Amino acid sequence: MREIALFVEDFAHQEIIGAILQRLAQDAGVRLNLDWRSARHGHGKVVQEFKEYVRDLRNQDQSLPDLIVIATDANCKGLQSRTNEFASLDAPAPLILAIPDPHIERWLLLDGAAFKDVFGKGCDKPDKKCARDRYKQRLITEIVAANVQPNLGGIEFAHDIVGQMDIDRAARDDPSLQRFVNEFRKKLREWEY
Repeated sequence: MREIALFVEDFAHQEIIGAILQRLAQDAGVRLNLDWRSARHGHGKVVQEFKEYVRDLRNQDQSLPDLIVIATDANCKGLQSRTNEFASLDAPAPLILAIPDPHIERWLLLDGAAFKDVFGKGCDKPDKKCARDRYKQRLITEIVAANVQPNLGGIEFAHDIVGQMDIDRAARDDPSLQRFVNEFRKKLREWEY
């Protein structure tokens, strides 16, 4: 079983990133243990808690995880700009960044066929605009249009949507998802041997 330490900015990231990791690992026949180190209070808290985690790992005799995943939205700064913010972080174990551009809820809207499998009604591929809460609202609107009432903004359906998703097709439509999927699949191939 592979141990992954995760630092994510909120519940949406926890659910969506967790679902994608588990789905890709299952497809590759790899078992995971997801150790959620941070899942609240946004980007700044992710960075702070990651730095504290690295410090603690260095000061204590703890075993290292097989992988560290940091997930935070690009938030209109762009994928490369947000990635550069993490370039100086000195990770003690392999590190993968999941940086949805601009926001993670968009990833759940990329595969209209998966959406239809889950809700009985598909959704159109989302545009790519930078506006706070645009994709949170779009996710809710699409779910309500399928006569389903989301209790947690639709995030409660992340595992269902990702379970039906054609990840390769969705990733072709979103460079930030493509990057995350490619990097994690590369790590999975290393673990297979």
